[in-house]
Amino acid sequence: MEVPPPEPSLYTVKAIAIMDNDGNRMIAKYYDDTFPTTKEQKAFEKNLFNKTHRANAEIIMLEGLTCVYRSNVDLFFYVIGSANENELILVSVLNAFYDAISQILRKNVEKRALLENLDATFLAMDEICDGGIILEADPMSVVQRVAIRMDDVPLGEQTVAQVIQSAKEQIKWSLLK
Repeated sequence: MEVPPPEPSLYTVKAIAIMDNDGNRMIAKYYDDTFPTTKEQKAFEKNLFNKTHRANAEIIMLEGLTCVYRSNVDLFFYVIGSANENELILVSVLNAFYDAISQILRKNVEKRALLENLDATFLAMDEICDGGIILEADPMSVVQRVAIRMDDVPLGEQTVAQVIQSAKEQIKWSLLK
């Protein structure tokens, strides 16, 4: 008896993660209960990193999951889906996330710049995927939405550096008029 293929689902992404070159989690967001506890998530991430950090590929099947990944300088970007998920869809999410982060960090995709822009990184992740459902795969749209949401931060929640930068820009524009 032949087993029917699984029903199509909008819930294509199980997790998105960024790890540093030591295998430590920088950011990770899990969208289902495949790994319900942080301990299980970190064990999976350690195993994933150990299998991928020296490999020169961009896809791996691990623990019944399809994982696509990409590395740059000292960061590893991962998008994880089920075993029967279309790899091309997962790669499109990975590329959208990586390209959006690259633009947000002004092509300086490395650990320090990522840590300085964690808020924008989380916003980008949320713009691309919500609850495992892919919302956007165009990095330009993601960057524009993140920029709009970053501009909406109330003055009281902005850092001193952001307030000074905003003041500098306002002075610069007033001088150019």
